[in-house]
Amino acid sequence: MRIKLLLLTVFLQVTNLTTAQKNIDPTPEDITLAKSLREKNDKSDVAIINSKENISFGLNSKEGKVTVNHAINEKLMNINHRADIQKFEFYDSQSEIESFDFKFRNDKKATFFVKDEFYKSDELFYNDARVKYANIDFPVQGYTYNYSMEKKYKDVKYFTSLYFNDEYPVINKQVIIEVPNWLELEIKEFNLKNFNITLNKTTDSKNNTTKYVYTIENIPAGLNEKNAPGPSYLYPHILIIAKSYTKDGKKSTLFNATEDLYKWYKSLVDTMKENPEVLKEKVAELTQNTKSDEEKIKNIYYWVQDNIRYIAFEDGIAGFKPDESQNVFQKRYGDCKGMANLTKQMLKLAGFDARLTWIGTKRIAYDYSIPSLSVDNHMICTLFHKGKKYFLDGTEKYNAFGEYAERIQGKEVLIENGDTFIVDKVPVGSPASNTETFTSVLKIDNESLIGKTNTTFVGESRASFLYGFNNVRNNNKETALNNYLSDGDKNNKISNIKTSDLANREGKLVIDYDIRLDNKVSAFDNDIYIDLDFKREFSKLDLKERKNDFEFPFKELYNATIKLEIPAGYKVAKLPESLSISTGNYKVSINCQQVGNEIVYTKNFEFQNGVLKSNEFADWNVVLAKINKIYNEQITLTKS
Repeated sequence: MRIKLLLLTVFLQVTNLTTAQKNIDPTPEDITLAKSLREKNDKSDVAIINSKENISFGLNSKEGKVTVNHAINEKLMNINHRADIQKFEFYDSQSEIESFDFKFRNDKKATFFVKDEFYKSDELFYNDARVKYANIDFPVQGYTYNYSMEKKYKDVKYFTSLYFNDEYPVINKQVIIEVPNWLELEIKEFNLKNFNITLNKTTDSKNNTTKYVYTIENIPAGLNEKNAPGPSYLYPHILIIAKSYTKDGKKSTLFNATEDLYKWYKSLVDTMKENPEVLKEKVAELTQNTKSDEEKIKNIYYWVQDNIRYIAFEDGIAGFKPDESQNVFQKRYGDCKGMANLTKQMLKLAGFDARLTWIGTKRIAYDYSIPSLSVDNHMICTLFHKGKKYFLDGTEKYNAFGEYAERIQGKEVLIENGDTFIVDKVPVGSPASNTETFTSVLKIDNESLIGKTNTTFVGESRASFLYGFNNVRNNNKETALNNYLSDGDKNNKISNIKTSDLANREGKLVIDYDIRLDNKVSAFDNDIYIDLDFKREFSKLDLKERKNDFEFPFKELYNATIKLEIPAGYKVAKLPESLSISTGNYKVSINCQQVGNEIVYTKNFEFQNGVLKSNEFADWNVVLAKINKIYNEQITLTKS
């Protein structure tokens, strides 16, 4: 009898498990849908089948702050054979996650282990950002989970933006923003017109609210492409700007205009407790025996670049408030705000007019017409001197005084000016200001090419080289430089390297060296075949599979000249073709000709705006095919 009861128990357990499994396994309809979605999104393993986001607002009367409640409910589907993902949500001291849950298709709770820890990044020393996450596995195609999250912001100023896309394709989504009548809120839309997004705005007089309902369909997954513009340029999103609220008939202004944003920034600066005495001795040392104001300024600016280690520091208000200059000076590290403040205070001690300056780098699409914390992500120092403004960025380790990194060129700045402020723009440089020049004079030595080579850098090409070189450990510097000059090619032998001062960020950086290029020459009967182009610049810039604009590190002008001595008793039988392309955005020219007893091969590349737009990719790929065809052509010499 006991055996029969045991067998019956096991049978019932298996039956119950089988029944439960049927309730969570994908239906035939789910599998069909998953296969269809995978065909359309072959780079994605998971899709968001439907999503609803609800945003509502409350009022903390005691602290005078508008709060935000943000709830998300999503259905996630595996559209590949199997998928493992990590679902995560960030929060910090100004927000908290009240729920973070997963359920099976039958609405039963899925007990994934949820971790909650400080967010770690190589770029951040310490910050108050935390991340809550879980590793989710989808065993078969069509498998689904229901995800829900509730998050609360303690202050609406920190709820800045809402993106409609995701790292996974979004099939259907609704974003519902319910705004009470006591709150004056502006919603600014970006990049919506190229997507299937509609807005329905209604007023509920009974509840005294205005409801904004965005309906989104079929938005592809966000792309993780290098050298791409920031997400604010690419993806559909809105900015949430709380301008004011009214309580008991009294109106309180929040971020109604740029003046309010500046006022809040200034309130943080005003709480700083500066102690300039700590800096006096170093400032005196840096400015003694100088012959001009410019020399004093450079000594201070370069000292900050060279001696203060940049480490981002974000901890609540410290994410917006600069650290006191004496703290940065004594610790020898700081974030951009602390470094900007140290630069300012040292220059002030030296008798100059220096001011804190807020700026959004090129990664951000907005300007200071928008009063939002999303507008800027960086701080520098502005020097007013002899009727000119100089923008000093201590985080740019090898930028010369008066030169500006591409990432801030043309961007608006918000400069402190007492109770008022100044909005200006960082000057824009030209490709010529970043010129790199390569020259090589060669002759044939059996099956090799030997000769002398010279490379020069100015502007950001120089700063980029110096930053990379000086970040290499001292005992590896010689090897690193050799690998750089040889392009990592074992057939390129580099010797007798001579350089200008590789710590000097001003003027022209010069590198001279001898080179031997093996396996570049072949001789048959009366002919010699030569592979002269051993640099092949930009040959791998293939953009066939790319979707987003390609951004170069900076606007670039590259000039190369290779001269080859024609050996006695030989004449030129064949030279590579020439190429000359000029558009409104870039120029490419390649030319090979005989000049006296030399073959002179020249190449010029100019990227005038530092970017190749996606609508230029097709034309660029045609140009690239022509470039590579020339690179692959050999020079033929024949006995005369």
